[in-house]
Amino acid sequence: MDDFVFVSGRLSLDLAGTLLWRRGRRTELLRCPDDLGRWIRQAGLLDAPGPLDPRALSRTCRLREAVYTLVGAWPLTPAADTEVREALAEVNEAARLPLPRHQLDEDGQLTRTGGVDEVLGAVARDAVDLLGGADFARVRECLNEDCTRLFVDLSRSANRRWCGMAECGNRHKVANYRKRRQQTTH
Repeated sequence: MDDFVFVSGRLSLDLAGTLLWRRGRRTELLRCPDDLGRWIRQAGLLDAPGPLDPRALSRTCRLREAVYTLVGAWPLTPAADTEVREALAEVNEAARLPLPRHQLDEDGQLTRTGGVDEVLGAVARDAVDLLGGADFARVRECLNEDCTRLFVDLSRSANRRWCGMAECGNRHKVANYRKRRQQTTH
């Protein structure tokens, strides 16, 4: 069952996108450790995350919120508040964790192993690379006024407006179509 979307172009932003509609009817996609395990597998981080507990879920959600906070406040100013500075410390601390172990067997089969520390390390390093690199200038928030998903606009024209066409982009197209139809029938 693939129930997570990976449309942001960056692992750290995809994790941040597991809390939807932050300005309104917040929808938590990581409700239990099993949800976290599915996200880890679908993100391609680990083949079998092993047993995850509520503490692993809490740590992951804490990093998720730190990434979201930091991206929204980056680059930091001298007047950055405590929440933003704590988010930076959280991301930097997690970035020091080990990465998932990747191995190839003789048949060329890739195996990805590790635990929650390795997942957090991979996500945090991605966030550090994003914030410290050229891609950060292309980070956008979906233009659907209800959506708060972040993404890196890698389109050739640099004018991507939606987190994804399957949800927000399509909703906008349908709403515009209905509006045009309504105007022509009146």
